[in-house]
Amino acid sequence: MEYQTPDHVPNWEAGVWPQTIDRWEKEGLNRNLLGWDWFTGEDYFDLDYREYININLWMDPPFAEEIIERNDKYEIIRGSGGIVTKALLEGSVGRSRMSMDQYLSFPVETSEDFEAIKFRYTAKPTRYEPDWKEKIPGWKNRQHPLIAGRNCSTLGFYWRAREWMGTENLSYAWYDDPSLCDNMMEFTADYTIEVLRPILAEISPEYIFINEDMAMKSGPLLSPEHYRRFIFPRMRRLVDFIKSKGTRYVVVDTDGNSEPLIPLLMETGVDAIWPVERASEGMDPAVLRAKYGRDLRLWGAVDKRCIAAGKDAIDNHLRSMIPLIDDGGFIPTIDHTVPPDVSLENFSYYIKQKKKLLRGESF
Repeated sequence: MEYQTPDHVPNWEAGVWPQTIDRWEKEGLNRNLLGWDWFTGEDYFDLDYREYININLWMDPPFAEEIIERNDKYEIIRGSGGIVTKALLEGSVGRSRMSMDQYLSFPVETSEDFEAIKFRYTAKPTRYEPDWKEKIPGWKNRQHPLIAGRNCSTLGFYWRAREWMGTENLSYAWYDDPSLCDNMMEFTADYTIEVLRPILAEISPEYIFINEDMAMKSGPLLSPEHYRRFIFPRMRRLVDFIKSKGTRYVVVDTDGNSEPLIPLLMETGVDAIWPVERASEGMDPAVLRAKYGRDLRLWGAVDKRCIAAGKDAIDNHLRSMIPLIDDGGFIPTIDHTVPPDVSLENFSYYIKQKKKLLRGESF
């Protein structure tokens, strides 16, 4: 990340769909040999270890989960976030769907609704592991990256507002109810800072992941103008706080084509983006590096479609990343979790070839 010479580039991956595990088991994998928490590493595939400080920034108390309707094709449920969805049962493994749910209603429609859920977001000791302070000596003597909050624990401003209102309602609210939007953004900054404060007072992790998911295939789900108006000042305040406590990097997770928002993210102090989703327009890592330089680190950018396409496609795709790996500030991972159209043979080959690449070996 500092453009120096490491012994190897980190070998990281995000994980797999449950449906992928089922496929790989049919192809000969003993699923019990793996831990399946790939953010913390996976010995079976030689993925590097990362440690996470467990912090709960979600609703607490949550809504009571409820099955409102169920038949042989779908179920309508109210989840712990208060969102009501209609979900297809075909192809599901547990609660992991083969297609996105249909969203029917959300907990916030008015300012009064938002005031009514604020009690679910308070900084309190139960948001941390009971013995977290006992772990501080080990954290300070670590030989691996330490991250404050697991993936999807530190939700960003767009993501959290979307959880409260839904994409469509939030898209209207920027225009129709700016006072509510200001209230949500300011509250999110205050709440996130207060929950992180006790941890960051004791330990400086390598990075904090802020999960946003604020873009679709062709572009962002809100305009740069709305990002600057509503999110930018609060994001900069949050990033300033995080870095003032000694955390070196702030990383933003957003799928889709987030490129129009990248200059704003960098202006707030964001150091890296993930997963650089290749199916989206404008998400070529070589183009992003040429445009934004070394101030923007890039994580991800391995096209999952190429991994599904076979060995020649994998080799050609990985070789295209050699200049970025040589330059530094780039950690290649599949650009999200691994879907079930990727065979165990192709994924194993990808990992083997990627490890050569990360060590600077040719193939």
